[in-house]
Amino acid sequence: MRILFASSEAHPLIKTGGLADVSGSLPRAIRNLGRDIRLIIPAYRGVLEQIGQLKLAGSLQIEGGDPCVRLFTARLPGSKVPVYLVDSPTLFCREGNPYTDSKGHPWPDNARRFSTFCHAIHAVGMNEAGLDWEPDIIHCNDWQTGLVPALLADEQQAPASLFTIHNLAYHGLYDWSTFKSLDLPHKWWSMKQLEFHDHFSFIKGGLVFADWLTTVSPTYAREIRTPAFGCGLDGLLNHRKANLTGILNGIDYSIWNPGRDPFIAARYNVRTLSRKTNNKLDLQRYFGLPENPDAPLLSHIGRLVEQKGVDLILSTLPELMKRNIQLVVLGTGERDLEKKLKAAKKTYPDQVGVHIGYDEKLSHRIEAGADLFLMPSRFEPCGLNQIYSLRYGTIPVVRDTGGLADTVIDTKEETLQEGTANGFKFTSAKPTALLHAIDRALLLYSHPENWRQVVQTGMAQDFSWKRSAEQYLDLYQRISKDRDSA
Repeated sequence: MRILFASSEAHPLIKTGGLADVSGSLPRAIRNLGRDIRLIIPAYRGVLEQIGQLKLAGSLQIEGGDPCVRLFTARLPGSKVPVYLVDSPTLFCREGNPYTDSKGHPWPDNARRFSTFCHAIHAVGMNEAGLDWEPDIIHCNDWQTGLVPALLADEQQAPASLFTIHNLAYHGLYDWSTFKSLDLPHKWWSMKQLEFHDHFSFIKGGLVFADWLTTVSPTYAREIRTPAFGCGLDGLLNHRKANLTGILNGIDYSIWNPGRDPFIAARYNVRTLSRKTNNKLDLQRYFGLPENPDAPLLSHIGRLVEQKGVDLILSTLPELMKRNIQLVVLGTGERDLEKKLKAAKKTYPDQVGVHIGYDEKLSHRIEAGADLFLMPSRFEPCGLNQIYSLRYGTIPVVRDTGGLADTVIDTKEETLQEGTANGFKFTSAKPTALLHAIDRALLLYSHPENWRQVVQTGMAQDFSWKRSAEQYLDLYQRISKDRDSA
């Protein structure tokens, strides 16, 4: 089976969030299972600067897009996964990240940029790119690739398509004038196709036309079929529920492994947990906090946005700081939340440490050094940090939603007795609920034997990509069989 994996970002080439982690790890896991999978991403400036040796594969004629689009081939660093880079200097080779400029403003031509990318994916899929290679299935990811299944639907003999929803909140919405400027089929401007409340939606291209839909956790697959989480698309998703599957993301244990992590002060495993204290002291020194191995050290890493519940953490601080605890936060996002975190650092200099920005190495040090990891997300399709935390013996405190619900088992008397407890969950998206969950965790911290048991349970769990890759392969086979029998 030949698979083309299409994504707007992929670690370690380019990363803004969890999509990159998935796109850099899942193709590698599928390749390791002996399948011919190839990755296709835009040739951003940062990608071209670090990819190494490139080979020009050909040029593409993109209708309604950049007239000069080239296709380069390379390898995903540290793997045998071939990568196709869609090169359009006017569209992709610029400062900033894949979606925004250096000031955080969305690129005004994002619709054209990712429409061009979708057309290039379609050309590769239809063996019109001079590669002499044609996939059996195209695996698309999030709105930036949403037009691909729609383009394939107009072909007589096209590869099958699978569309994965990583975060339904991001539709890729644009107005009528933008739609016209892209020379897209006029029939797509329909409620039953890509039109969405007088706009056109990239993500609807995937939701309407893909042969199969997946999300990144079983719980999120159920949640998005409700008005509370469906972002106005719950009706469509219920219509397609027979072709909707939730597959939990994995993590790459070659990268996230405290036993061989090059970024942490002291490596450790489930048998050498005492070394974790060295990482705690290292983290306290980094953030300028008092070096106290006994003080519970709480942490948070992520985008500073309402979805992630950072405001809930901030709201608990006046009460939380009355406890003998410390808190460190790493992230970037909404300016107001950044300002409030900086203010909290000034108000509680001996208890709060803040780093505004993204730092991959520091995120590893936080996972290794913290005792608790806070993820009070209002919604969380899958989440990866809670899984990283489990492997690093850092107990997660999470809201009971999406992938957090699927990976964290709440600590209570019965789960302690069963040996299944690995964290703490709360239901209501309110500061009081978060604070109560933290207090339950702090109570456990005061009982070292029980604490160690919960830590060890989490560290022993397997959330590797191999399991997820096998589920995707089964689904690819199912989609292909359905196509053949149709």
